[in-house]
Amino acid sequence: MEIPAPLTRTALALIASAIFIALPHAQGQQQGGHPGRLFPPSDLGLLDAPDRDLWQRPDQIMDALGIADASVVGDIGAGSGWFTIRLARRVGPRGLVYAEDVQKEMINAILRRVGREGFNNVRPLLGSNNDPKLPAASLDAVLMVDAYHEVEDRVTMLANLAKALKPGGRLGIVDFRLDGTGPGPDPEERVRPDVVVADATRAGLKLIRQEPFLPYQYFLIFGK
Repeated sequence: MEIPAPLTRTALALIASAIFIALPHAQGQQQGGHPGRLFPPSDLGLLDAPDRDLWQRPDQIMDALGIADASVVGDIGAGSGWFTIRLARRVGPRGLVYAEDVQKEMINAILRRVGREGFNNVRPLLGSNNDPKLPAASLDAVLMVDAYHEVEDRVTMLANLAKALKPGGRLGIVDFRLDGTGPGPDPEERVRPDVVVADATRAGLKLIRQEPFLPYQYFLIFGK
């Protein structure tokens, strides 16, 4: 999908410059060192920009993970609940969405949002920096979008996410490519996909496939 110019590209640039202030330095990310600081709750409105649907392509992401009616799924680092709401619509009243974040302010924002929009199938969870506190062997799919850089102990987090998956369940990790195109931080601040794959392998996960359809992000799908 081509994003219309010039207004949309200008808006994306402005949105991206604000959203990705919180991304970490390249050395910490690429060598498995210190995580980036957490996204500030005061900037949550930036995550709901009207152009985001164009390049985030949430329906295709959910299709690739096999998320359907009655699925039980997790949104890790849910933030404002932008993806949480879309997951809740997809799984319907017979499904369940665990919306996890490590900041209480984010959990409160999600509670307000799901209450305002009338969803009864979202369960917010206050997790820790390496444990989302998901129930074991109970999720069909887990999704982490643009939050991997904030995790302090990535291998432990991935191992805990793996424990939460049902047999045949899938973990999807979405983050920005290093080519510097489109929205996102400077290339040196981005997480290489091979770093994610190496972390996942150490956590007992295997790469199932990498989806190519996102214009600015890589999308890695893992299984046990």
